Amino acid sequence: MWRRILARATRAVAATSNHSPIHHRISNPNLLKIPKSAFPQNLKNPRFFSTDSTLTLHNVLPPEAFENGGADEQPAEEGDTYEVDSDKLESLVRFLQTDADGSFESCLDDLDLTLHQQLVEKVIETPFVLGENLIRFFKWAWSERSLEVTTPMVESLILAICGNDVRKKVVYSMWDLVKEIGEKESGILNVRILNVLILSLSRLGKGKAALEVFDKFEGFQCVPDADTYYYTIEALCRRHAFDWACGVCEKMLEAGTLPDGEKVGAVLSWLCKGKKAKEAHGVYVVAMEKGKRPPMNVVSFLVAKLCGEDETVKLALEMLEDIPEEKRERAIKPFLAVVRALCRIKEVDKAKELVLRMIKDGPPPGNAVFNFVVTGYTKAGEMGQAVEMMRLMESRGLRPDVYTYTVLASAYSNGGEMEEARKILAEAKKKHVKLGPVMFHTLIRGYCKLEQFDEALKLLAEMKDFGVRPSVDEYDKLIQSLCLKGLDWERAEKLHEEMKENGLLLKGITRGLIRAVKELENEAVEAESITALA
Repeated sequence: MWRRILARATRAVAATSNHSPIHHRISNPNLLKIPKSAFPQNLKNPRFFSTDSTLTLHNVLPPEAFENGGADEQPAEEGDTYEVDSDKLESLVRFLQTDADGSFESCLDDLDLTLHQQLVEKVIETPFVLGENLIRFFKWAWSERSLEVTTPMVESLILAICGNDVRKKVVYSMWDLVKEIGEKESGILNVRILNVLILSLSRLGKGKAALEVFDKFEGFQCVPDADTYYYTIEALCRRHAFDWACGVCEKMLEAGTLPDGEKVGAVLSWLCKGKKAKEAHGVYVVAMEKGKRPPMNVVSFLVAKLCGEDETVKLALEMLEDIPEEKRERAIKPFLAVVRALCRIKEVDKAKELVLRMIKDGPPPGNAVFNFVVTGYTKAGEMGQAVEMMRLMESRGLRPDVYTYTVLASAYSNGGEMEEARKILAEAKKKHVKLGPVMFHTLIRGYCKLEQFDEALKLLAEMKDFGVRPSVDEYDKLIQSLCLKGLDWERAEKLHEEMKENGLLLKGITRGLIRAVKELENEAVEAESITALA
């Protein structure tokens, strides 16, 4: 009360002396360089004119808010004779467009304003008003001058403040004002006001503050809508607060309020990037039940992430049923990911069933799909099923690649079935002009394991004839086997000489092995000679 008495006394003195500080500041052309012609005659212009922001009246407020000239225009009551004093409005706007010296509230008191909703609304609509000053003016009018605050007025204010890229300090000041209004006034705030605030905080990367606004909905008697959940989840995921984002997702699912399919897809992508694929699958299931299908590329991404964990592979398999028939032909990536994951967790039979279903309904499986199943069966030791899948591949018009034959030959070789491995090698030679060294290496290793060194040496020569250059691994394996199992250092030494001719360097430990076997044999011969002489 004493501040109002002091303000009135100040105005009285200023009126008699006609040289108050605020009047000097307003009338001084050096301080105020905005000419009167720059003051807008049409006060319905927005405060900002940036085309970069996606936040506009049309996508935040409903269409009916624009009827009769705008959301914040109220029809004049009968008998209301209030008219905005253009001179005082111009003085107020000029003051708000500049940095205030001294006490902001005292300067406003010196203007001797007759506050009315229309005056406040026109100030809010005026462009180039500093956001900090606009918030302080609004708070002063409401708290100091008991201005009656309305919902459209707060909507206009928050859009004027948050409608463009602004500083963190301004948005936080706006949140403090909104919070104070919500605590002291009942029924003023609505979902649209709070959503704009959450979106602004999200753009600034302030996820925790956005969550604070979200948590205040119940206290402000507001019910979150689909955009509320979407903006809050976006803000939290931007700050990598994925646990908090999952909590908001749970509330969204409980409320049954989900955004459209595109936004659902964005939420799924954020959760997957935060290693929350299982939680993303929960959102996906509810979205599908409500007919809000996410984009196909997001579905593929979610399937791939689910396939990354053994416990969620079956969830990915179930998701394949939701892919529409018209999109299955091009959905090879999710099917491939599931086949691979099923083979990894040793569910090869289910992988085979999925391949057969792909043959029937699409997408048509390629070599990679068949190879995963063939590899899975060879690791399980079911060679008959592996060969059967290769024959099925051929019946589909696909030619088994070198990898397919190598996997089969390696499996037969590891099992000691060298004749079957030889058959696979012979078939591979007929189908492919060039083979890799891995195919021959696996067979050489198999022969050495069975101590069939003559066959291993024949395969080494055959390898050269087929145009495949033996590597150090083939020579090293043969030499070690000849020394350790056959004690045949002579043939091992010949292979070493052959390596030198081909520019290959044998490991030092293997060279030492040849010398050791040679010396051991010489010692044995000398011992026999001494024994014979004795």
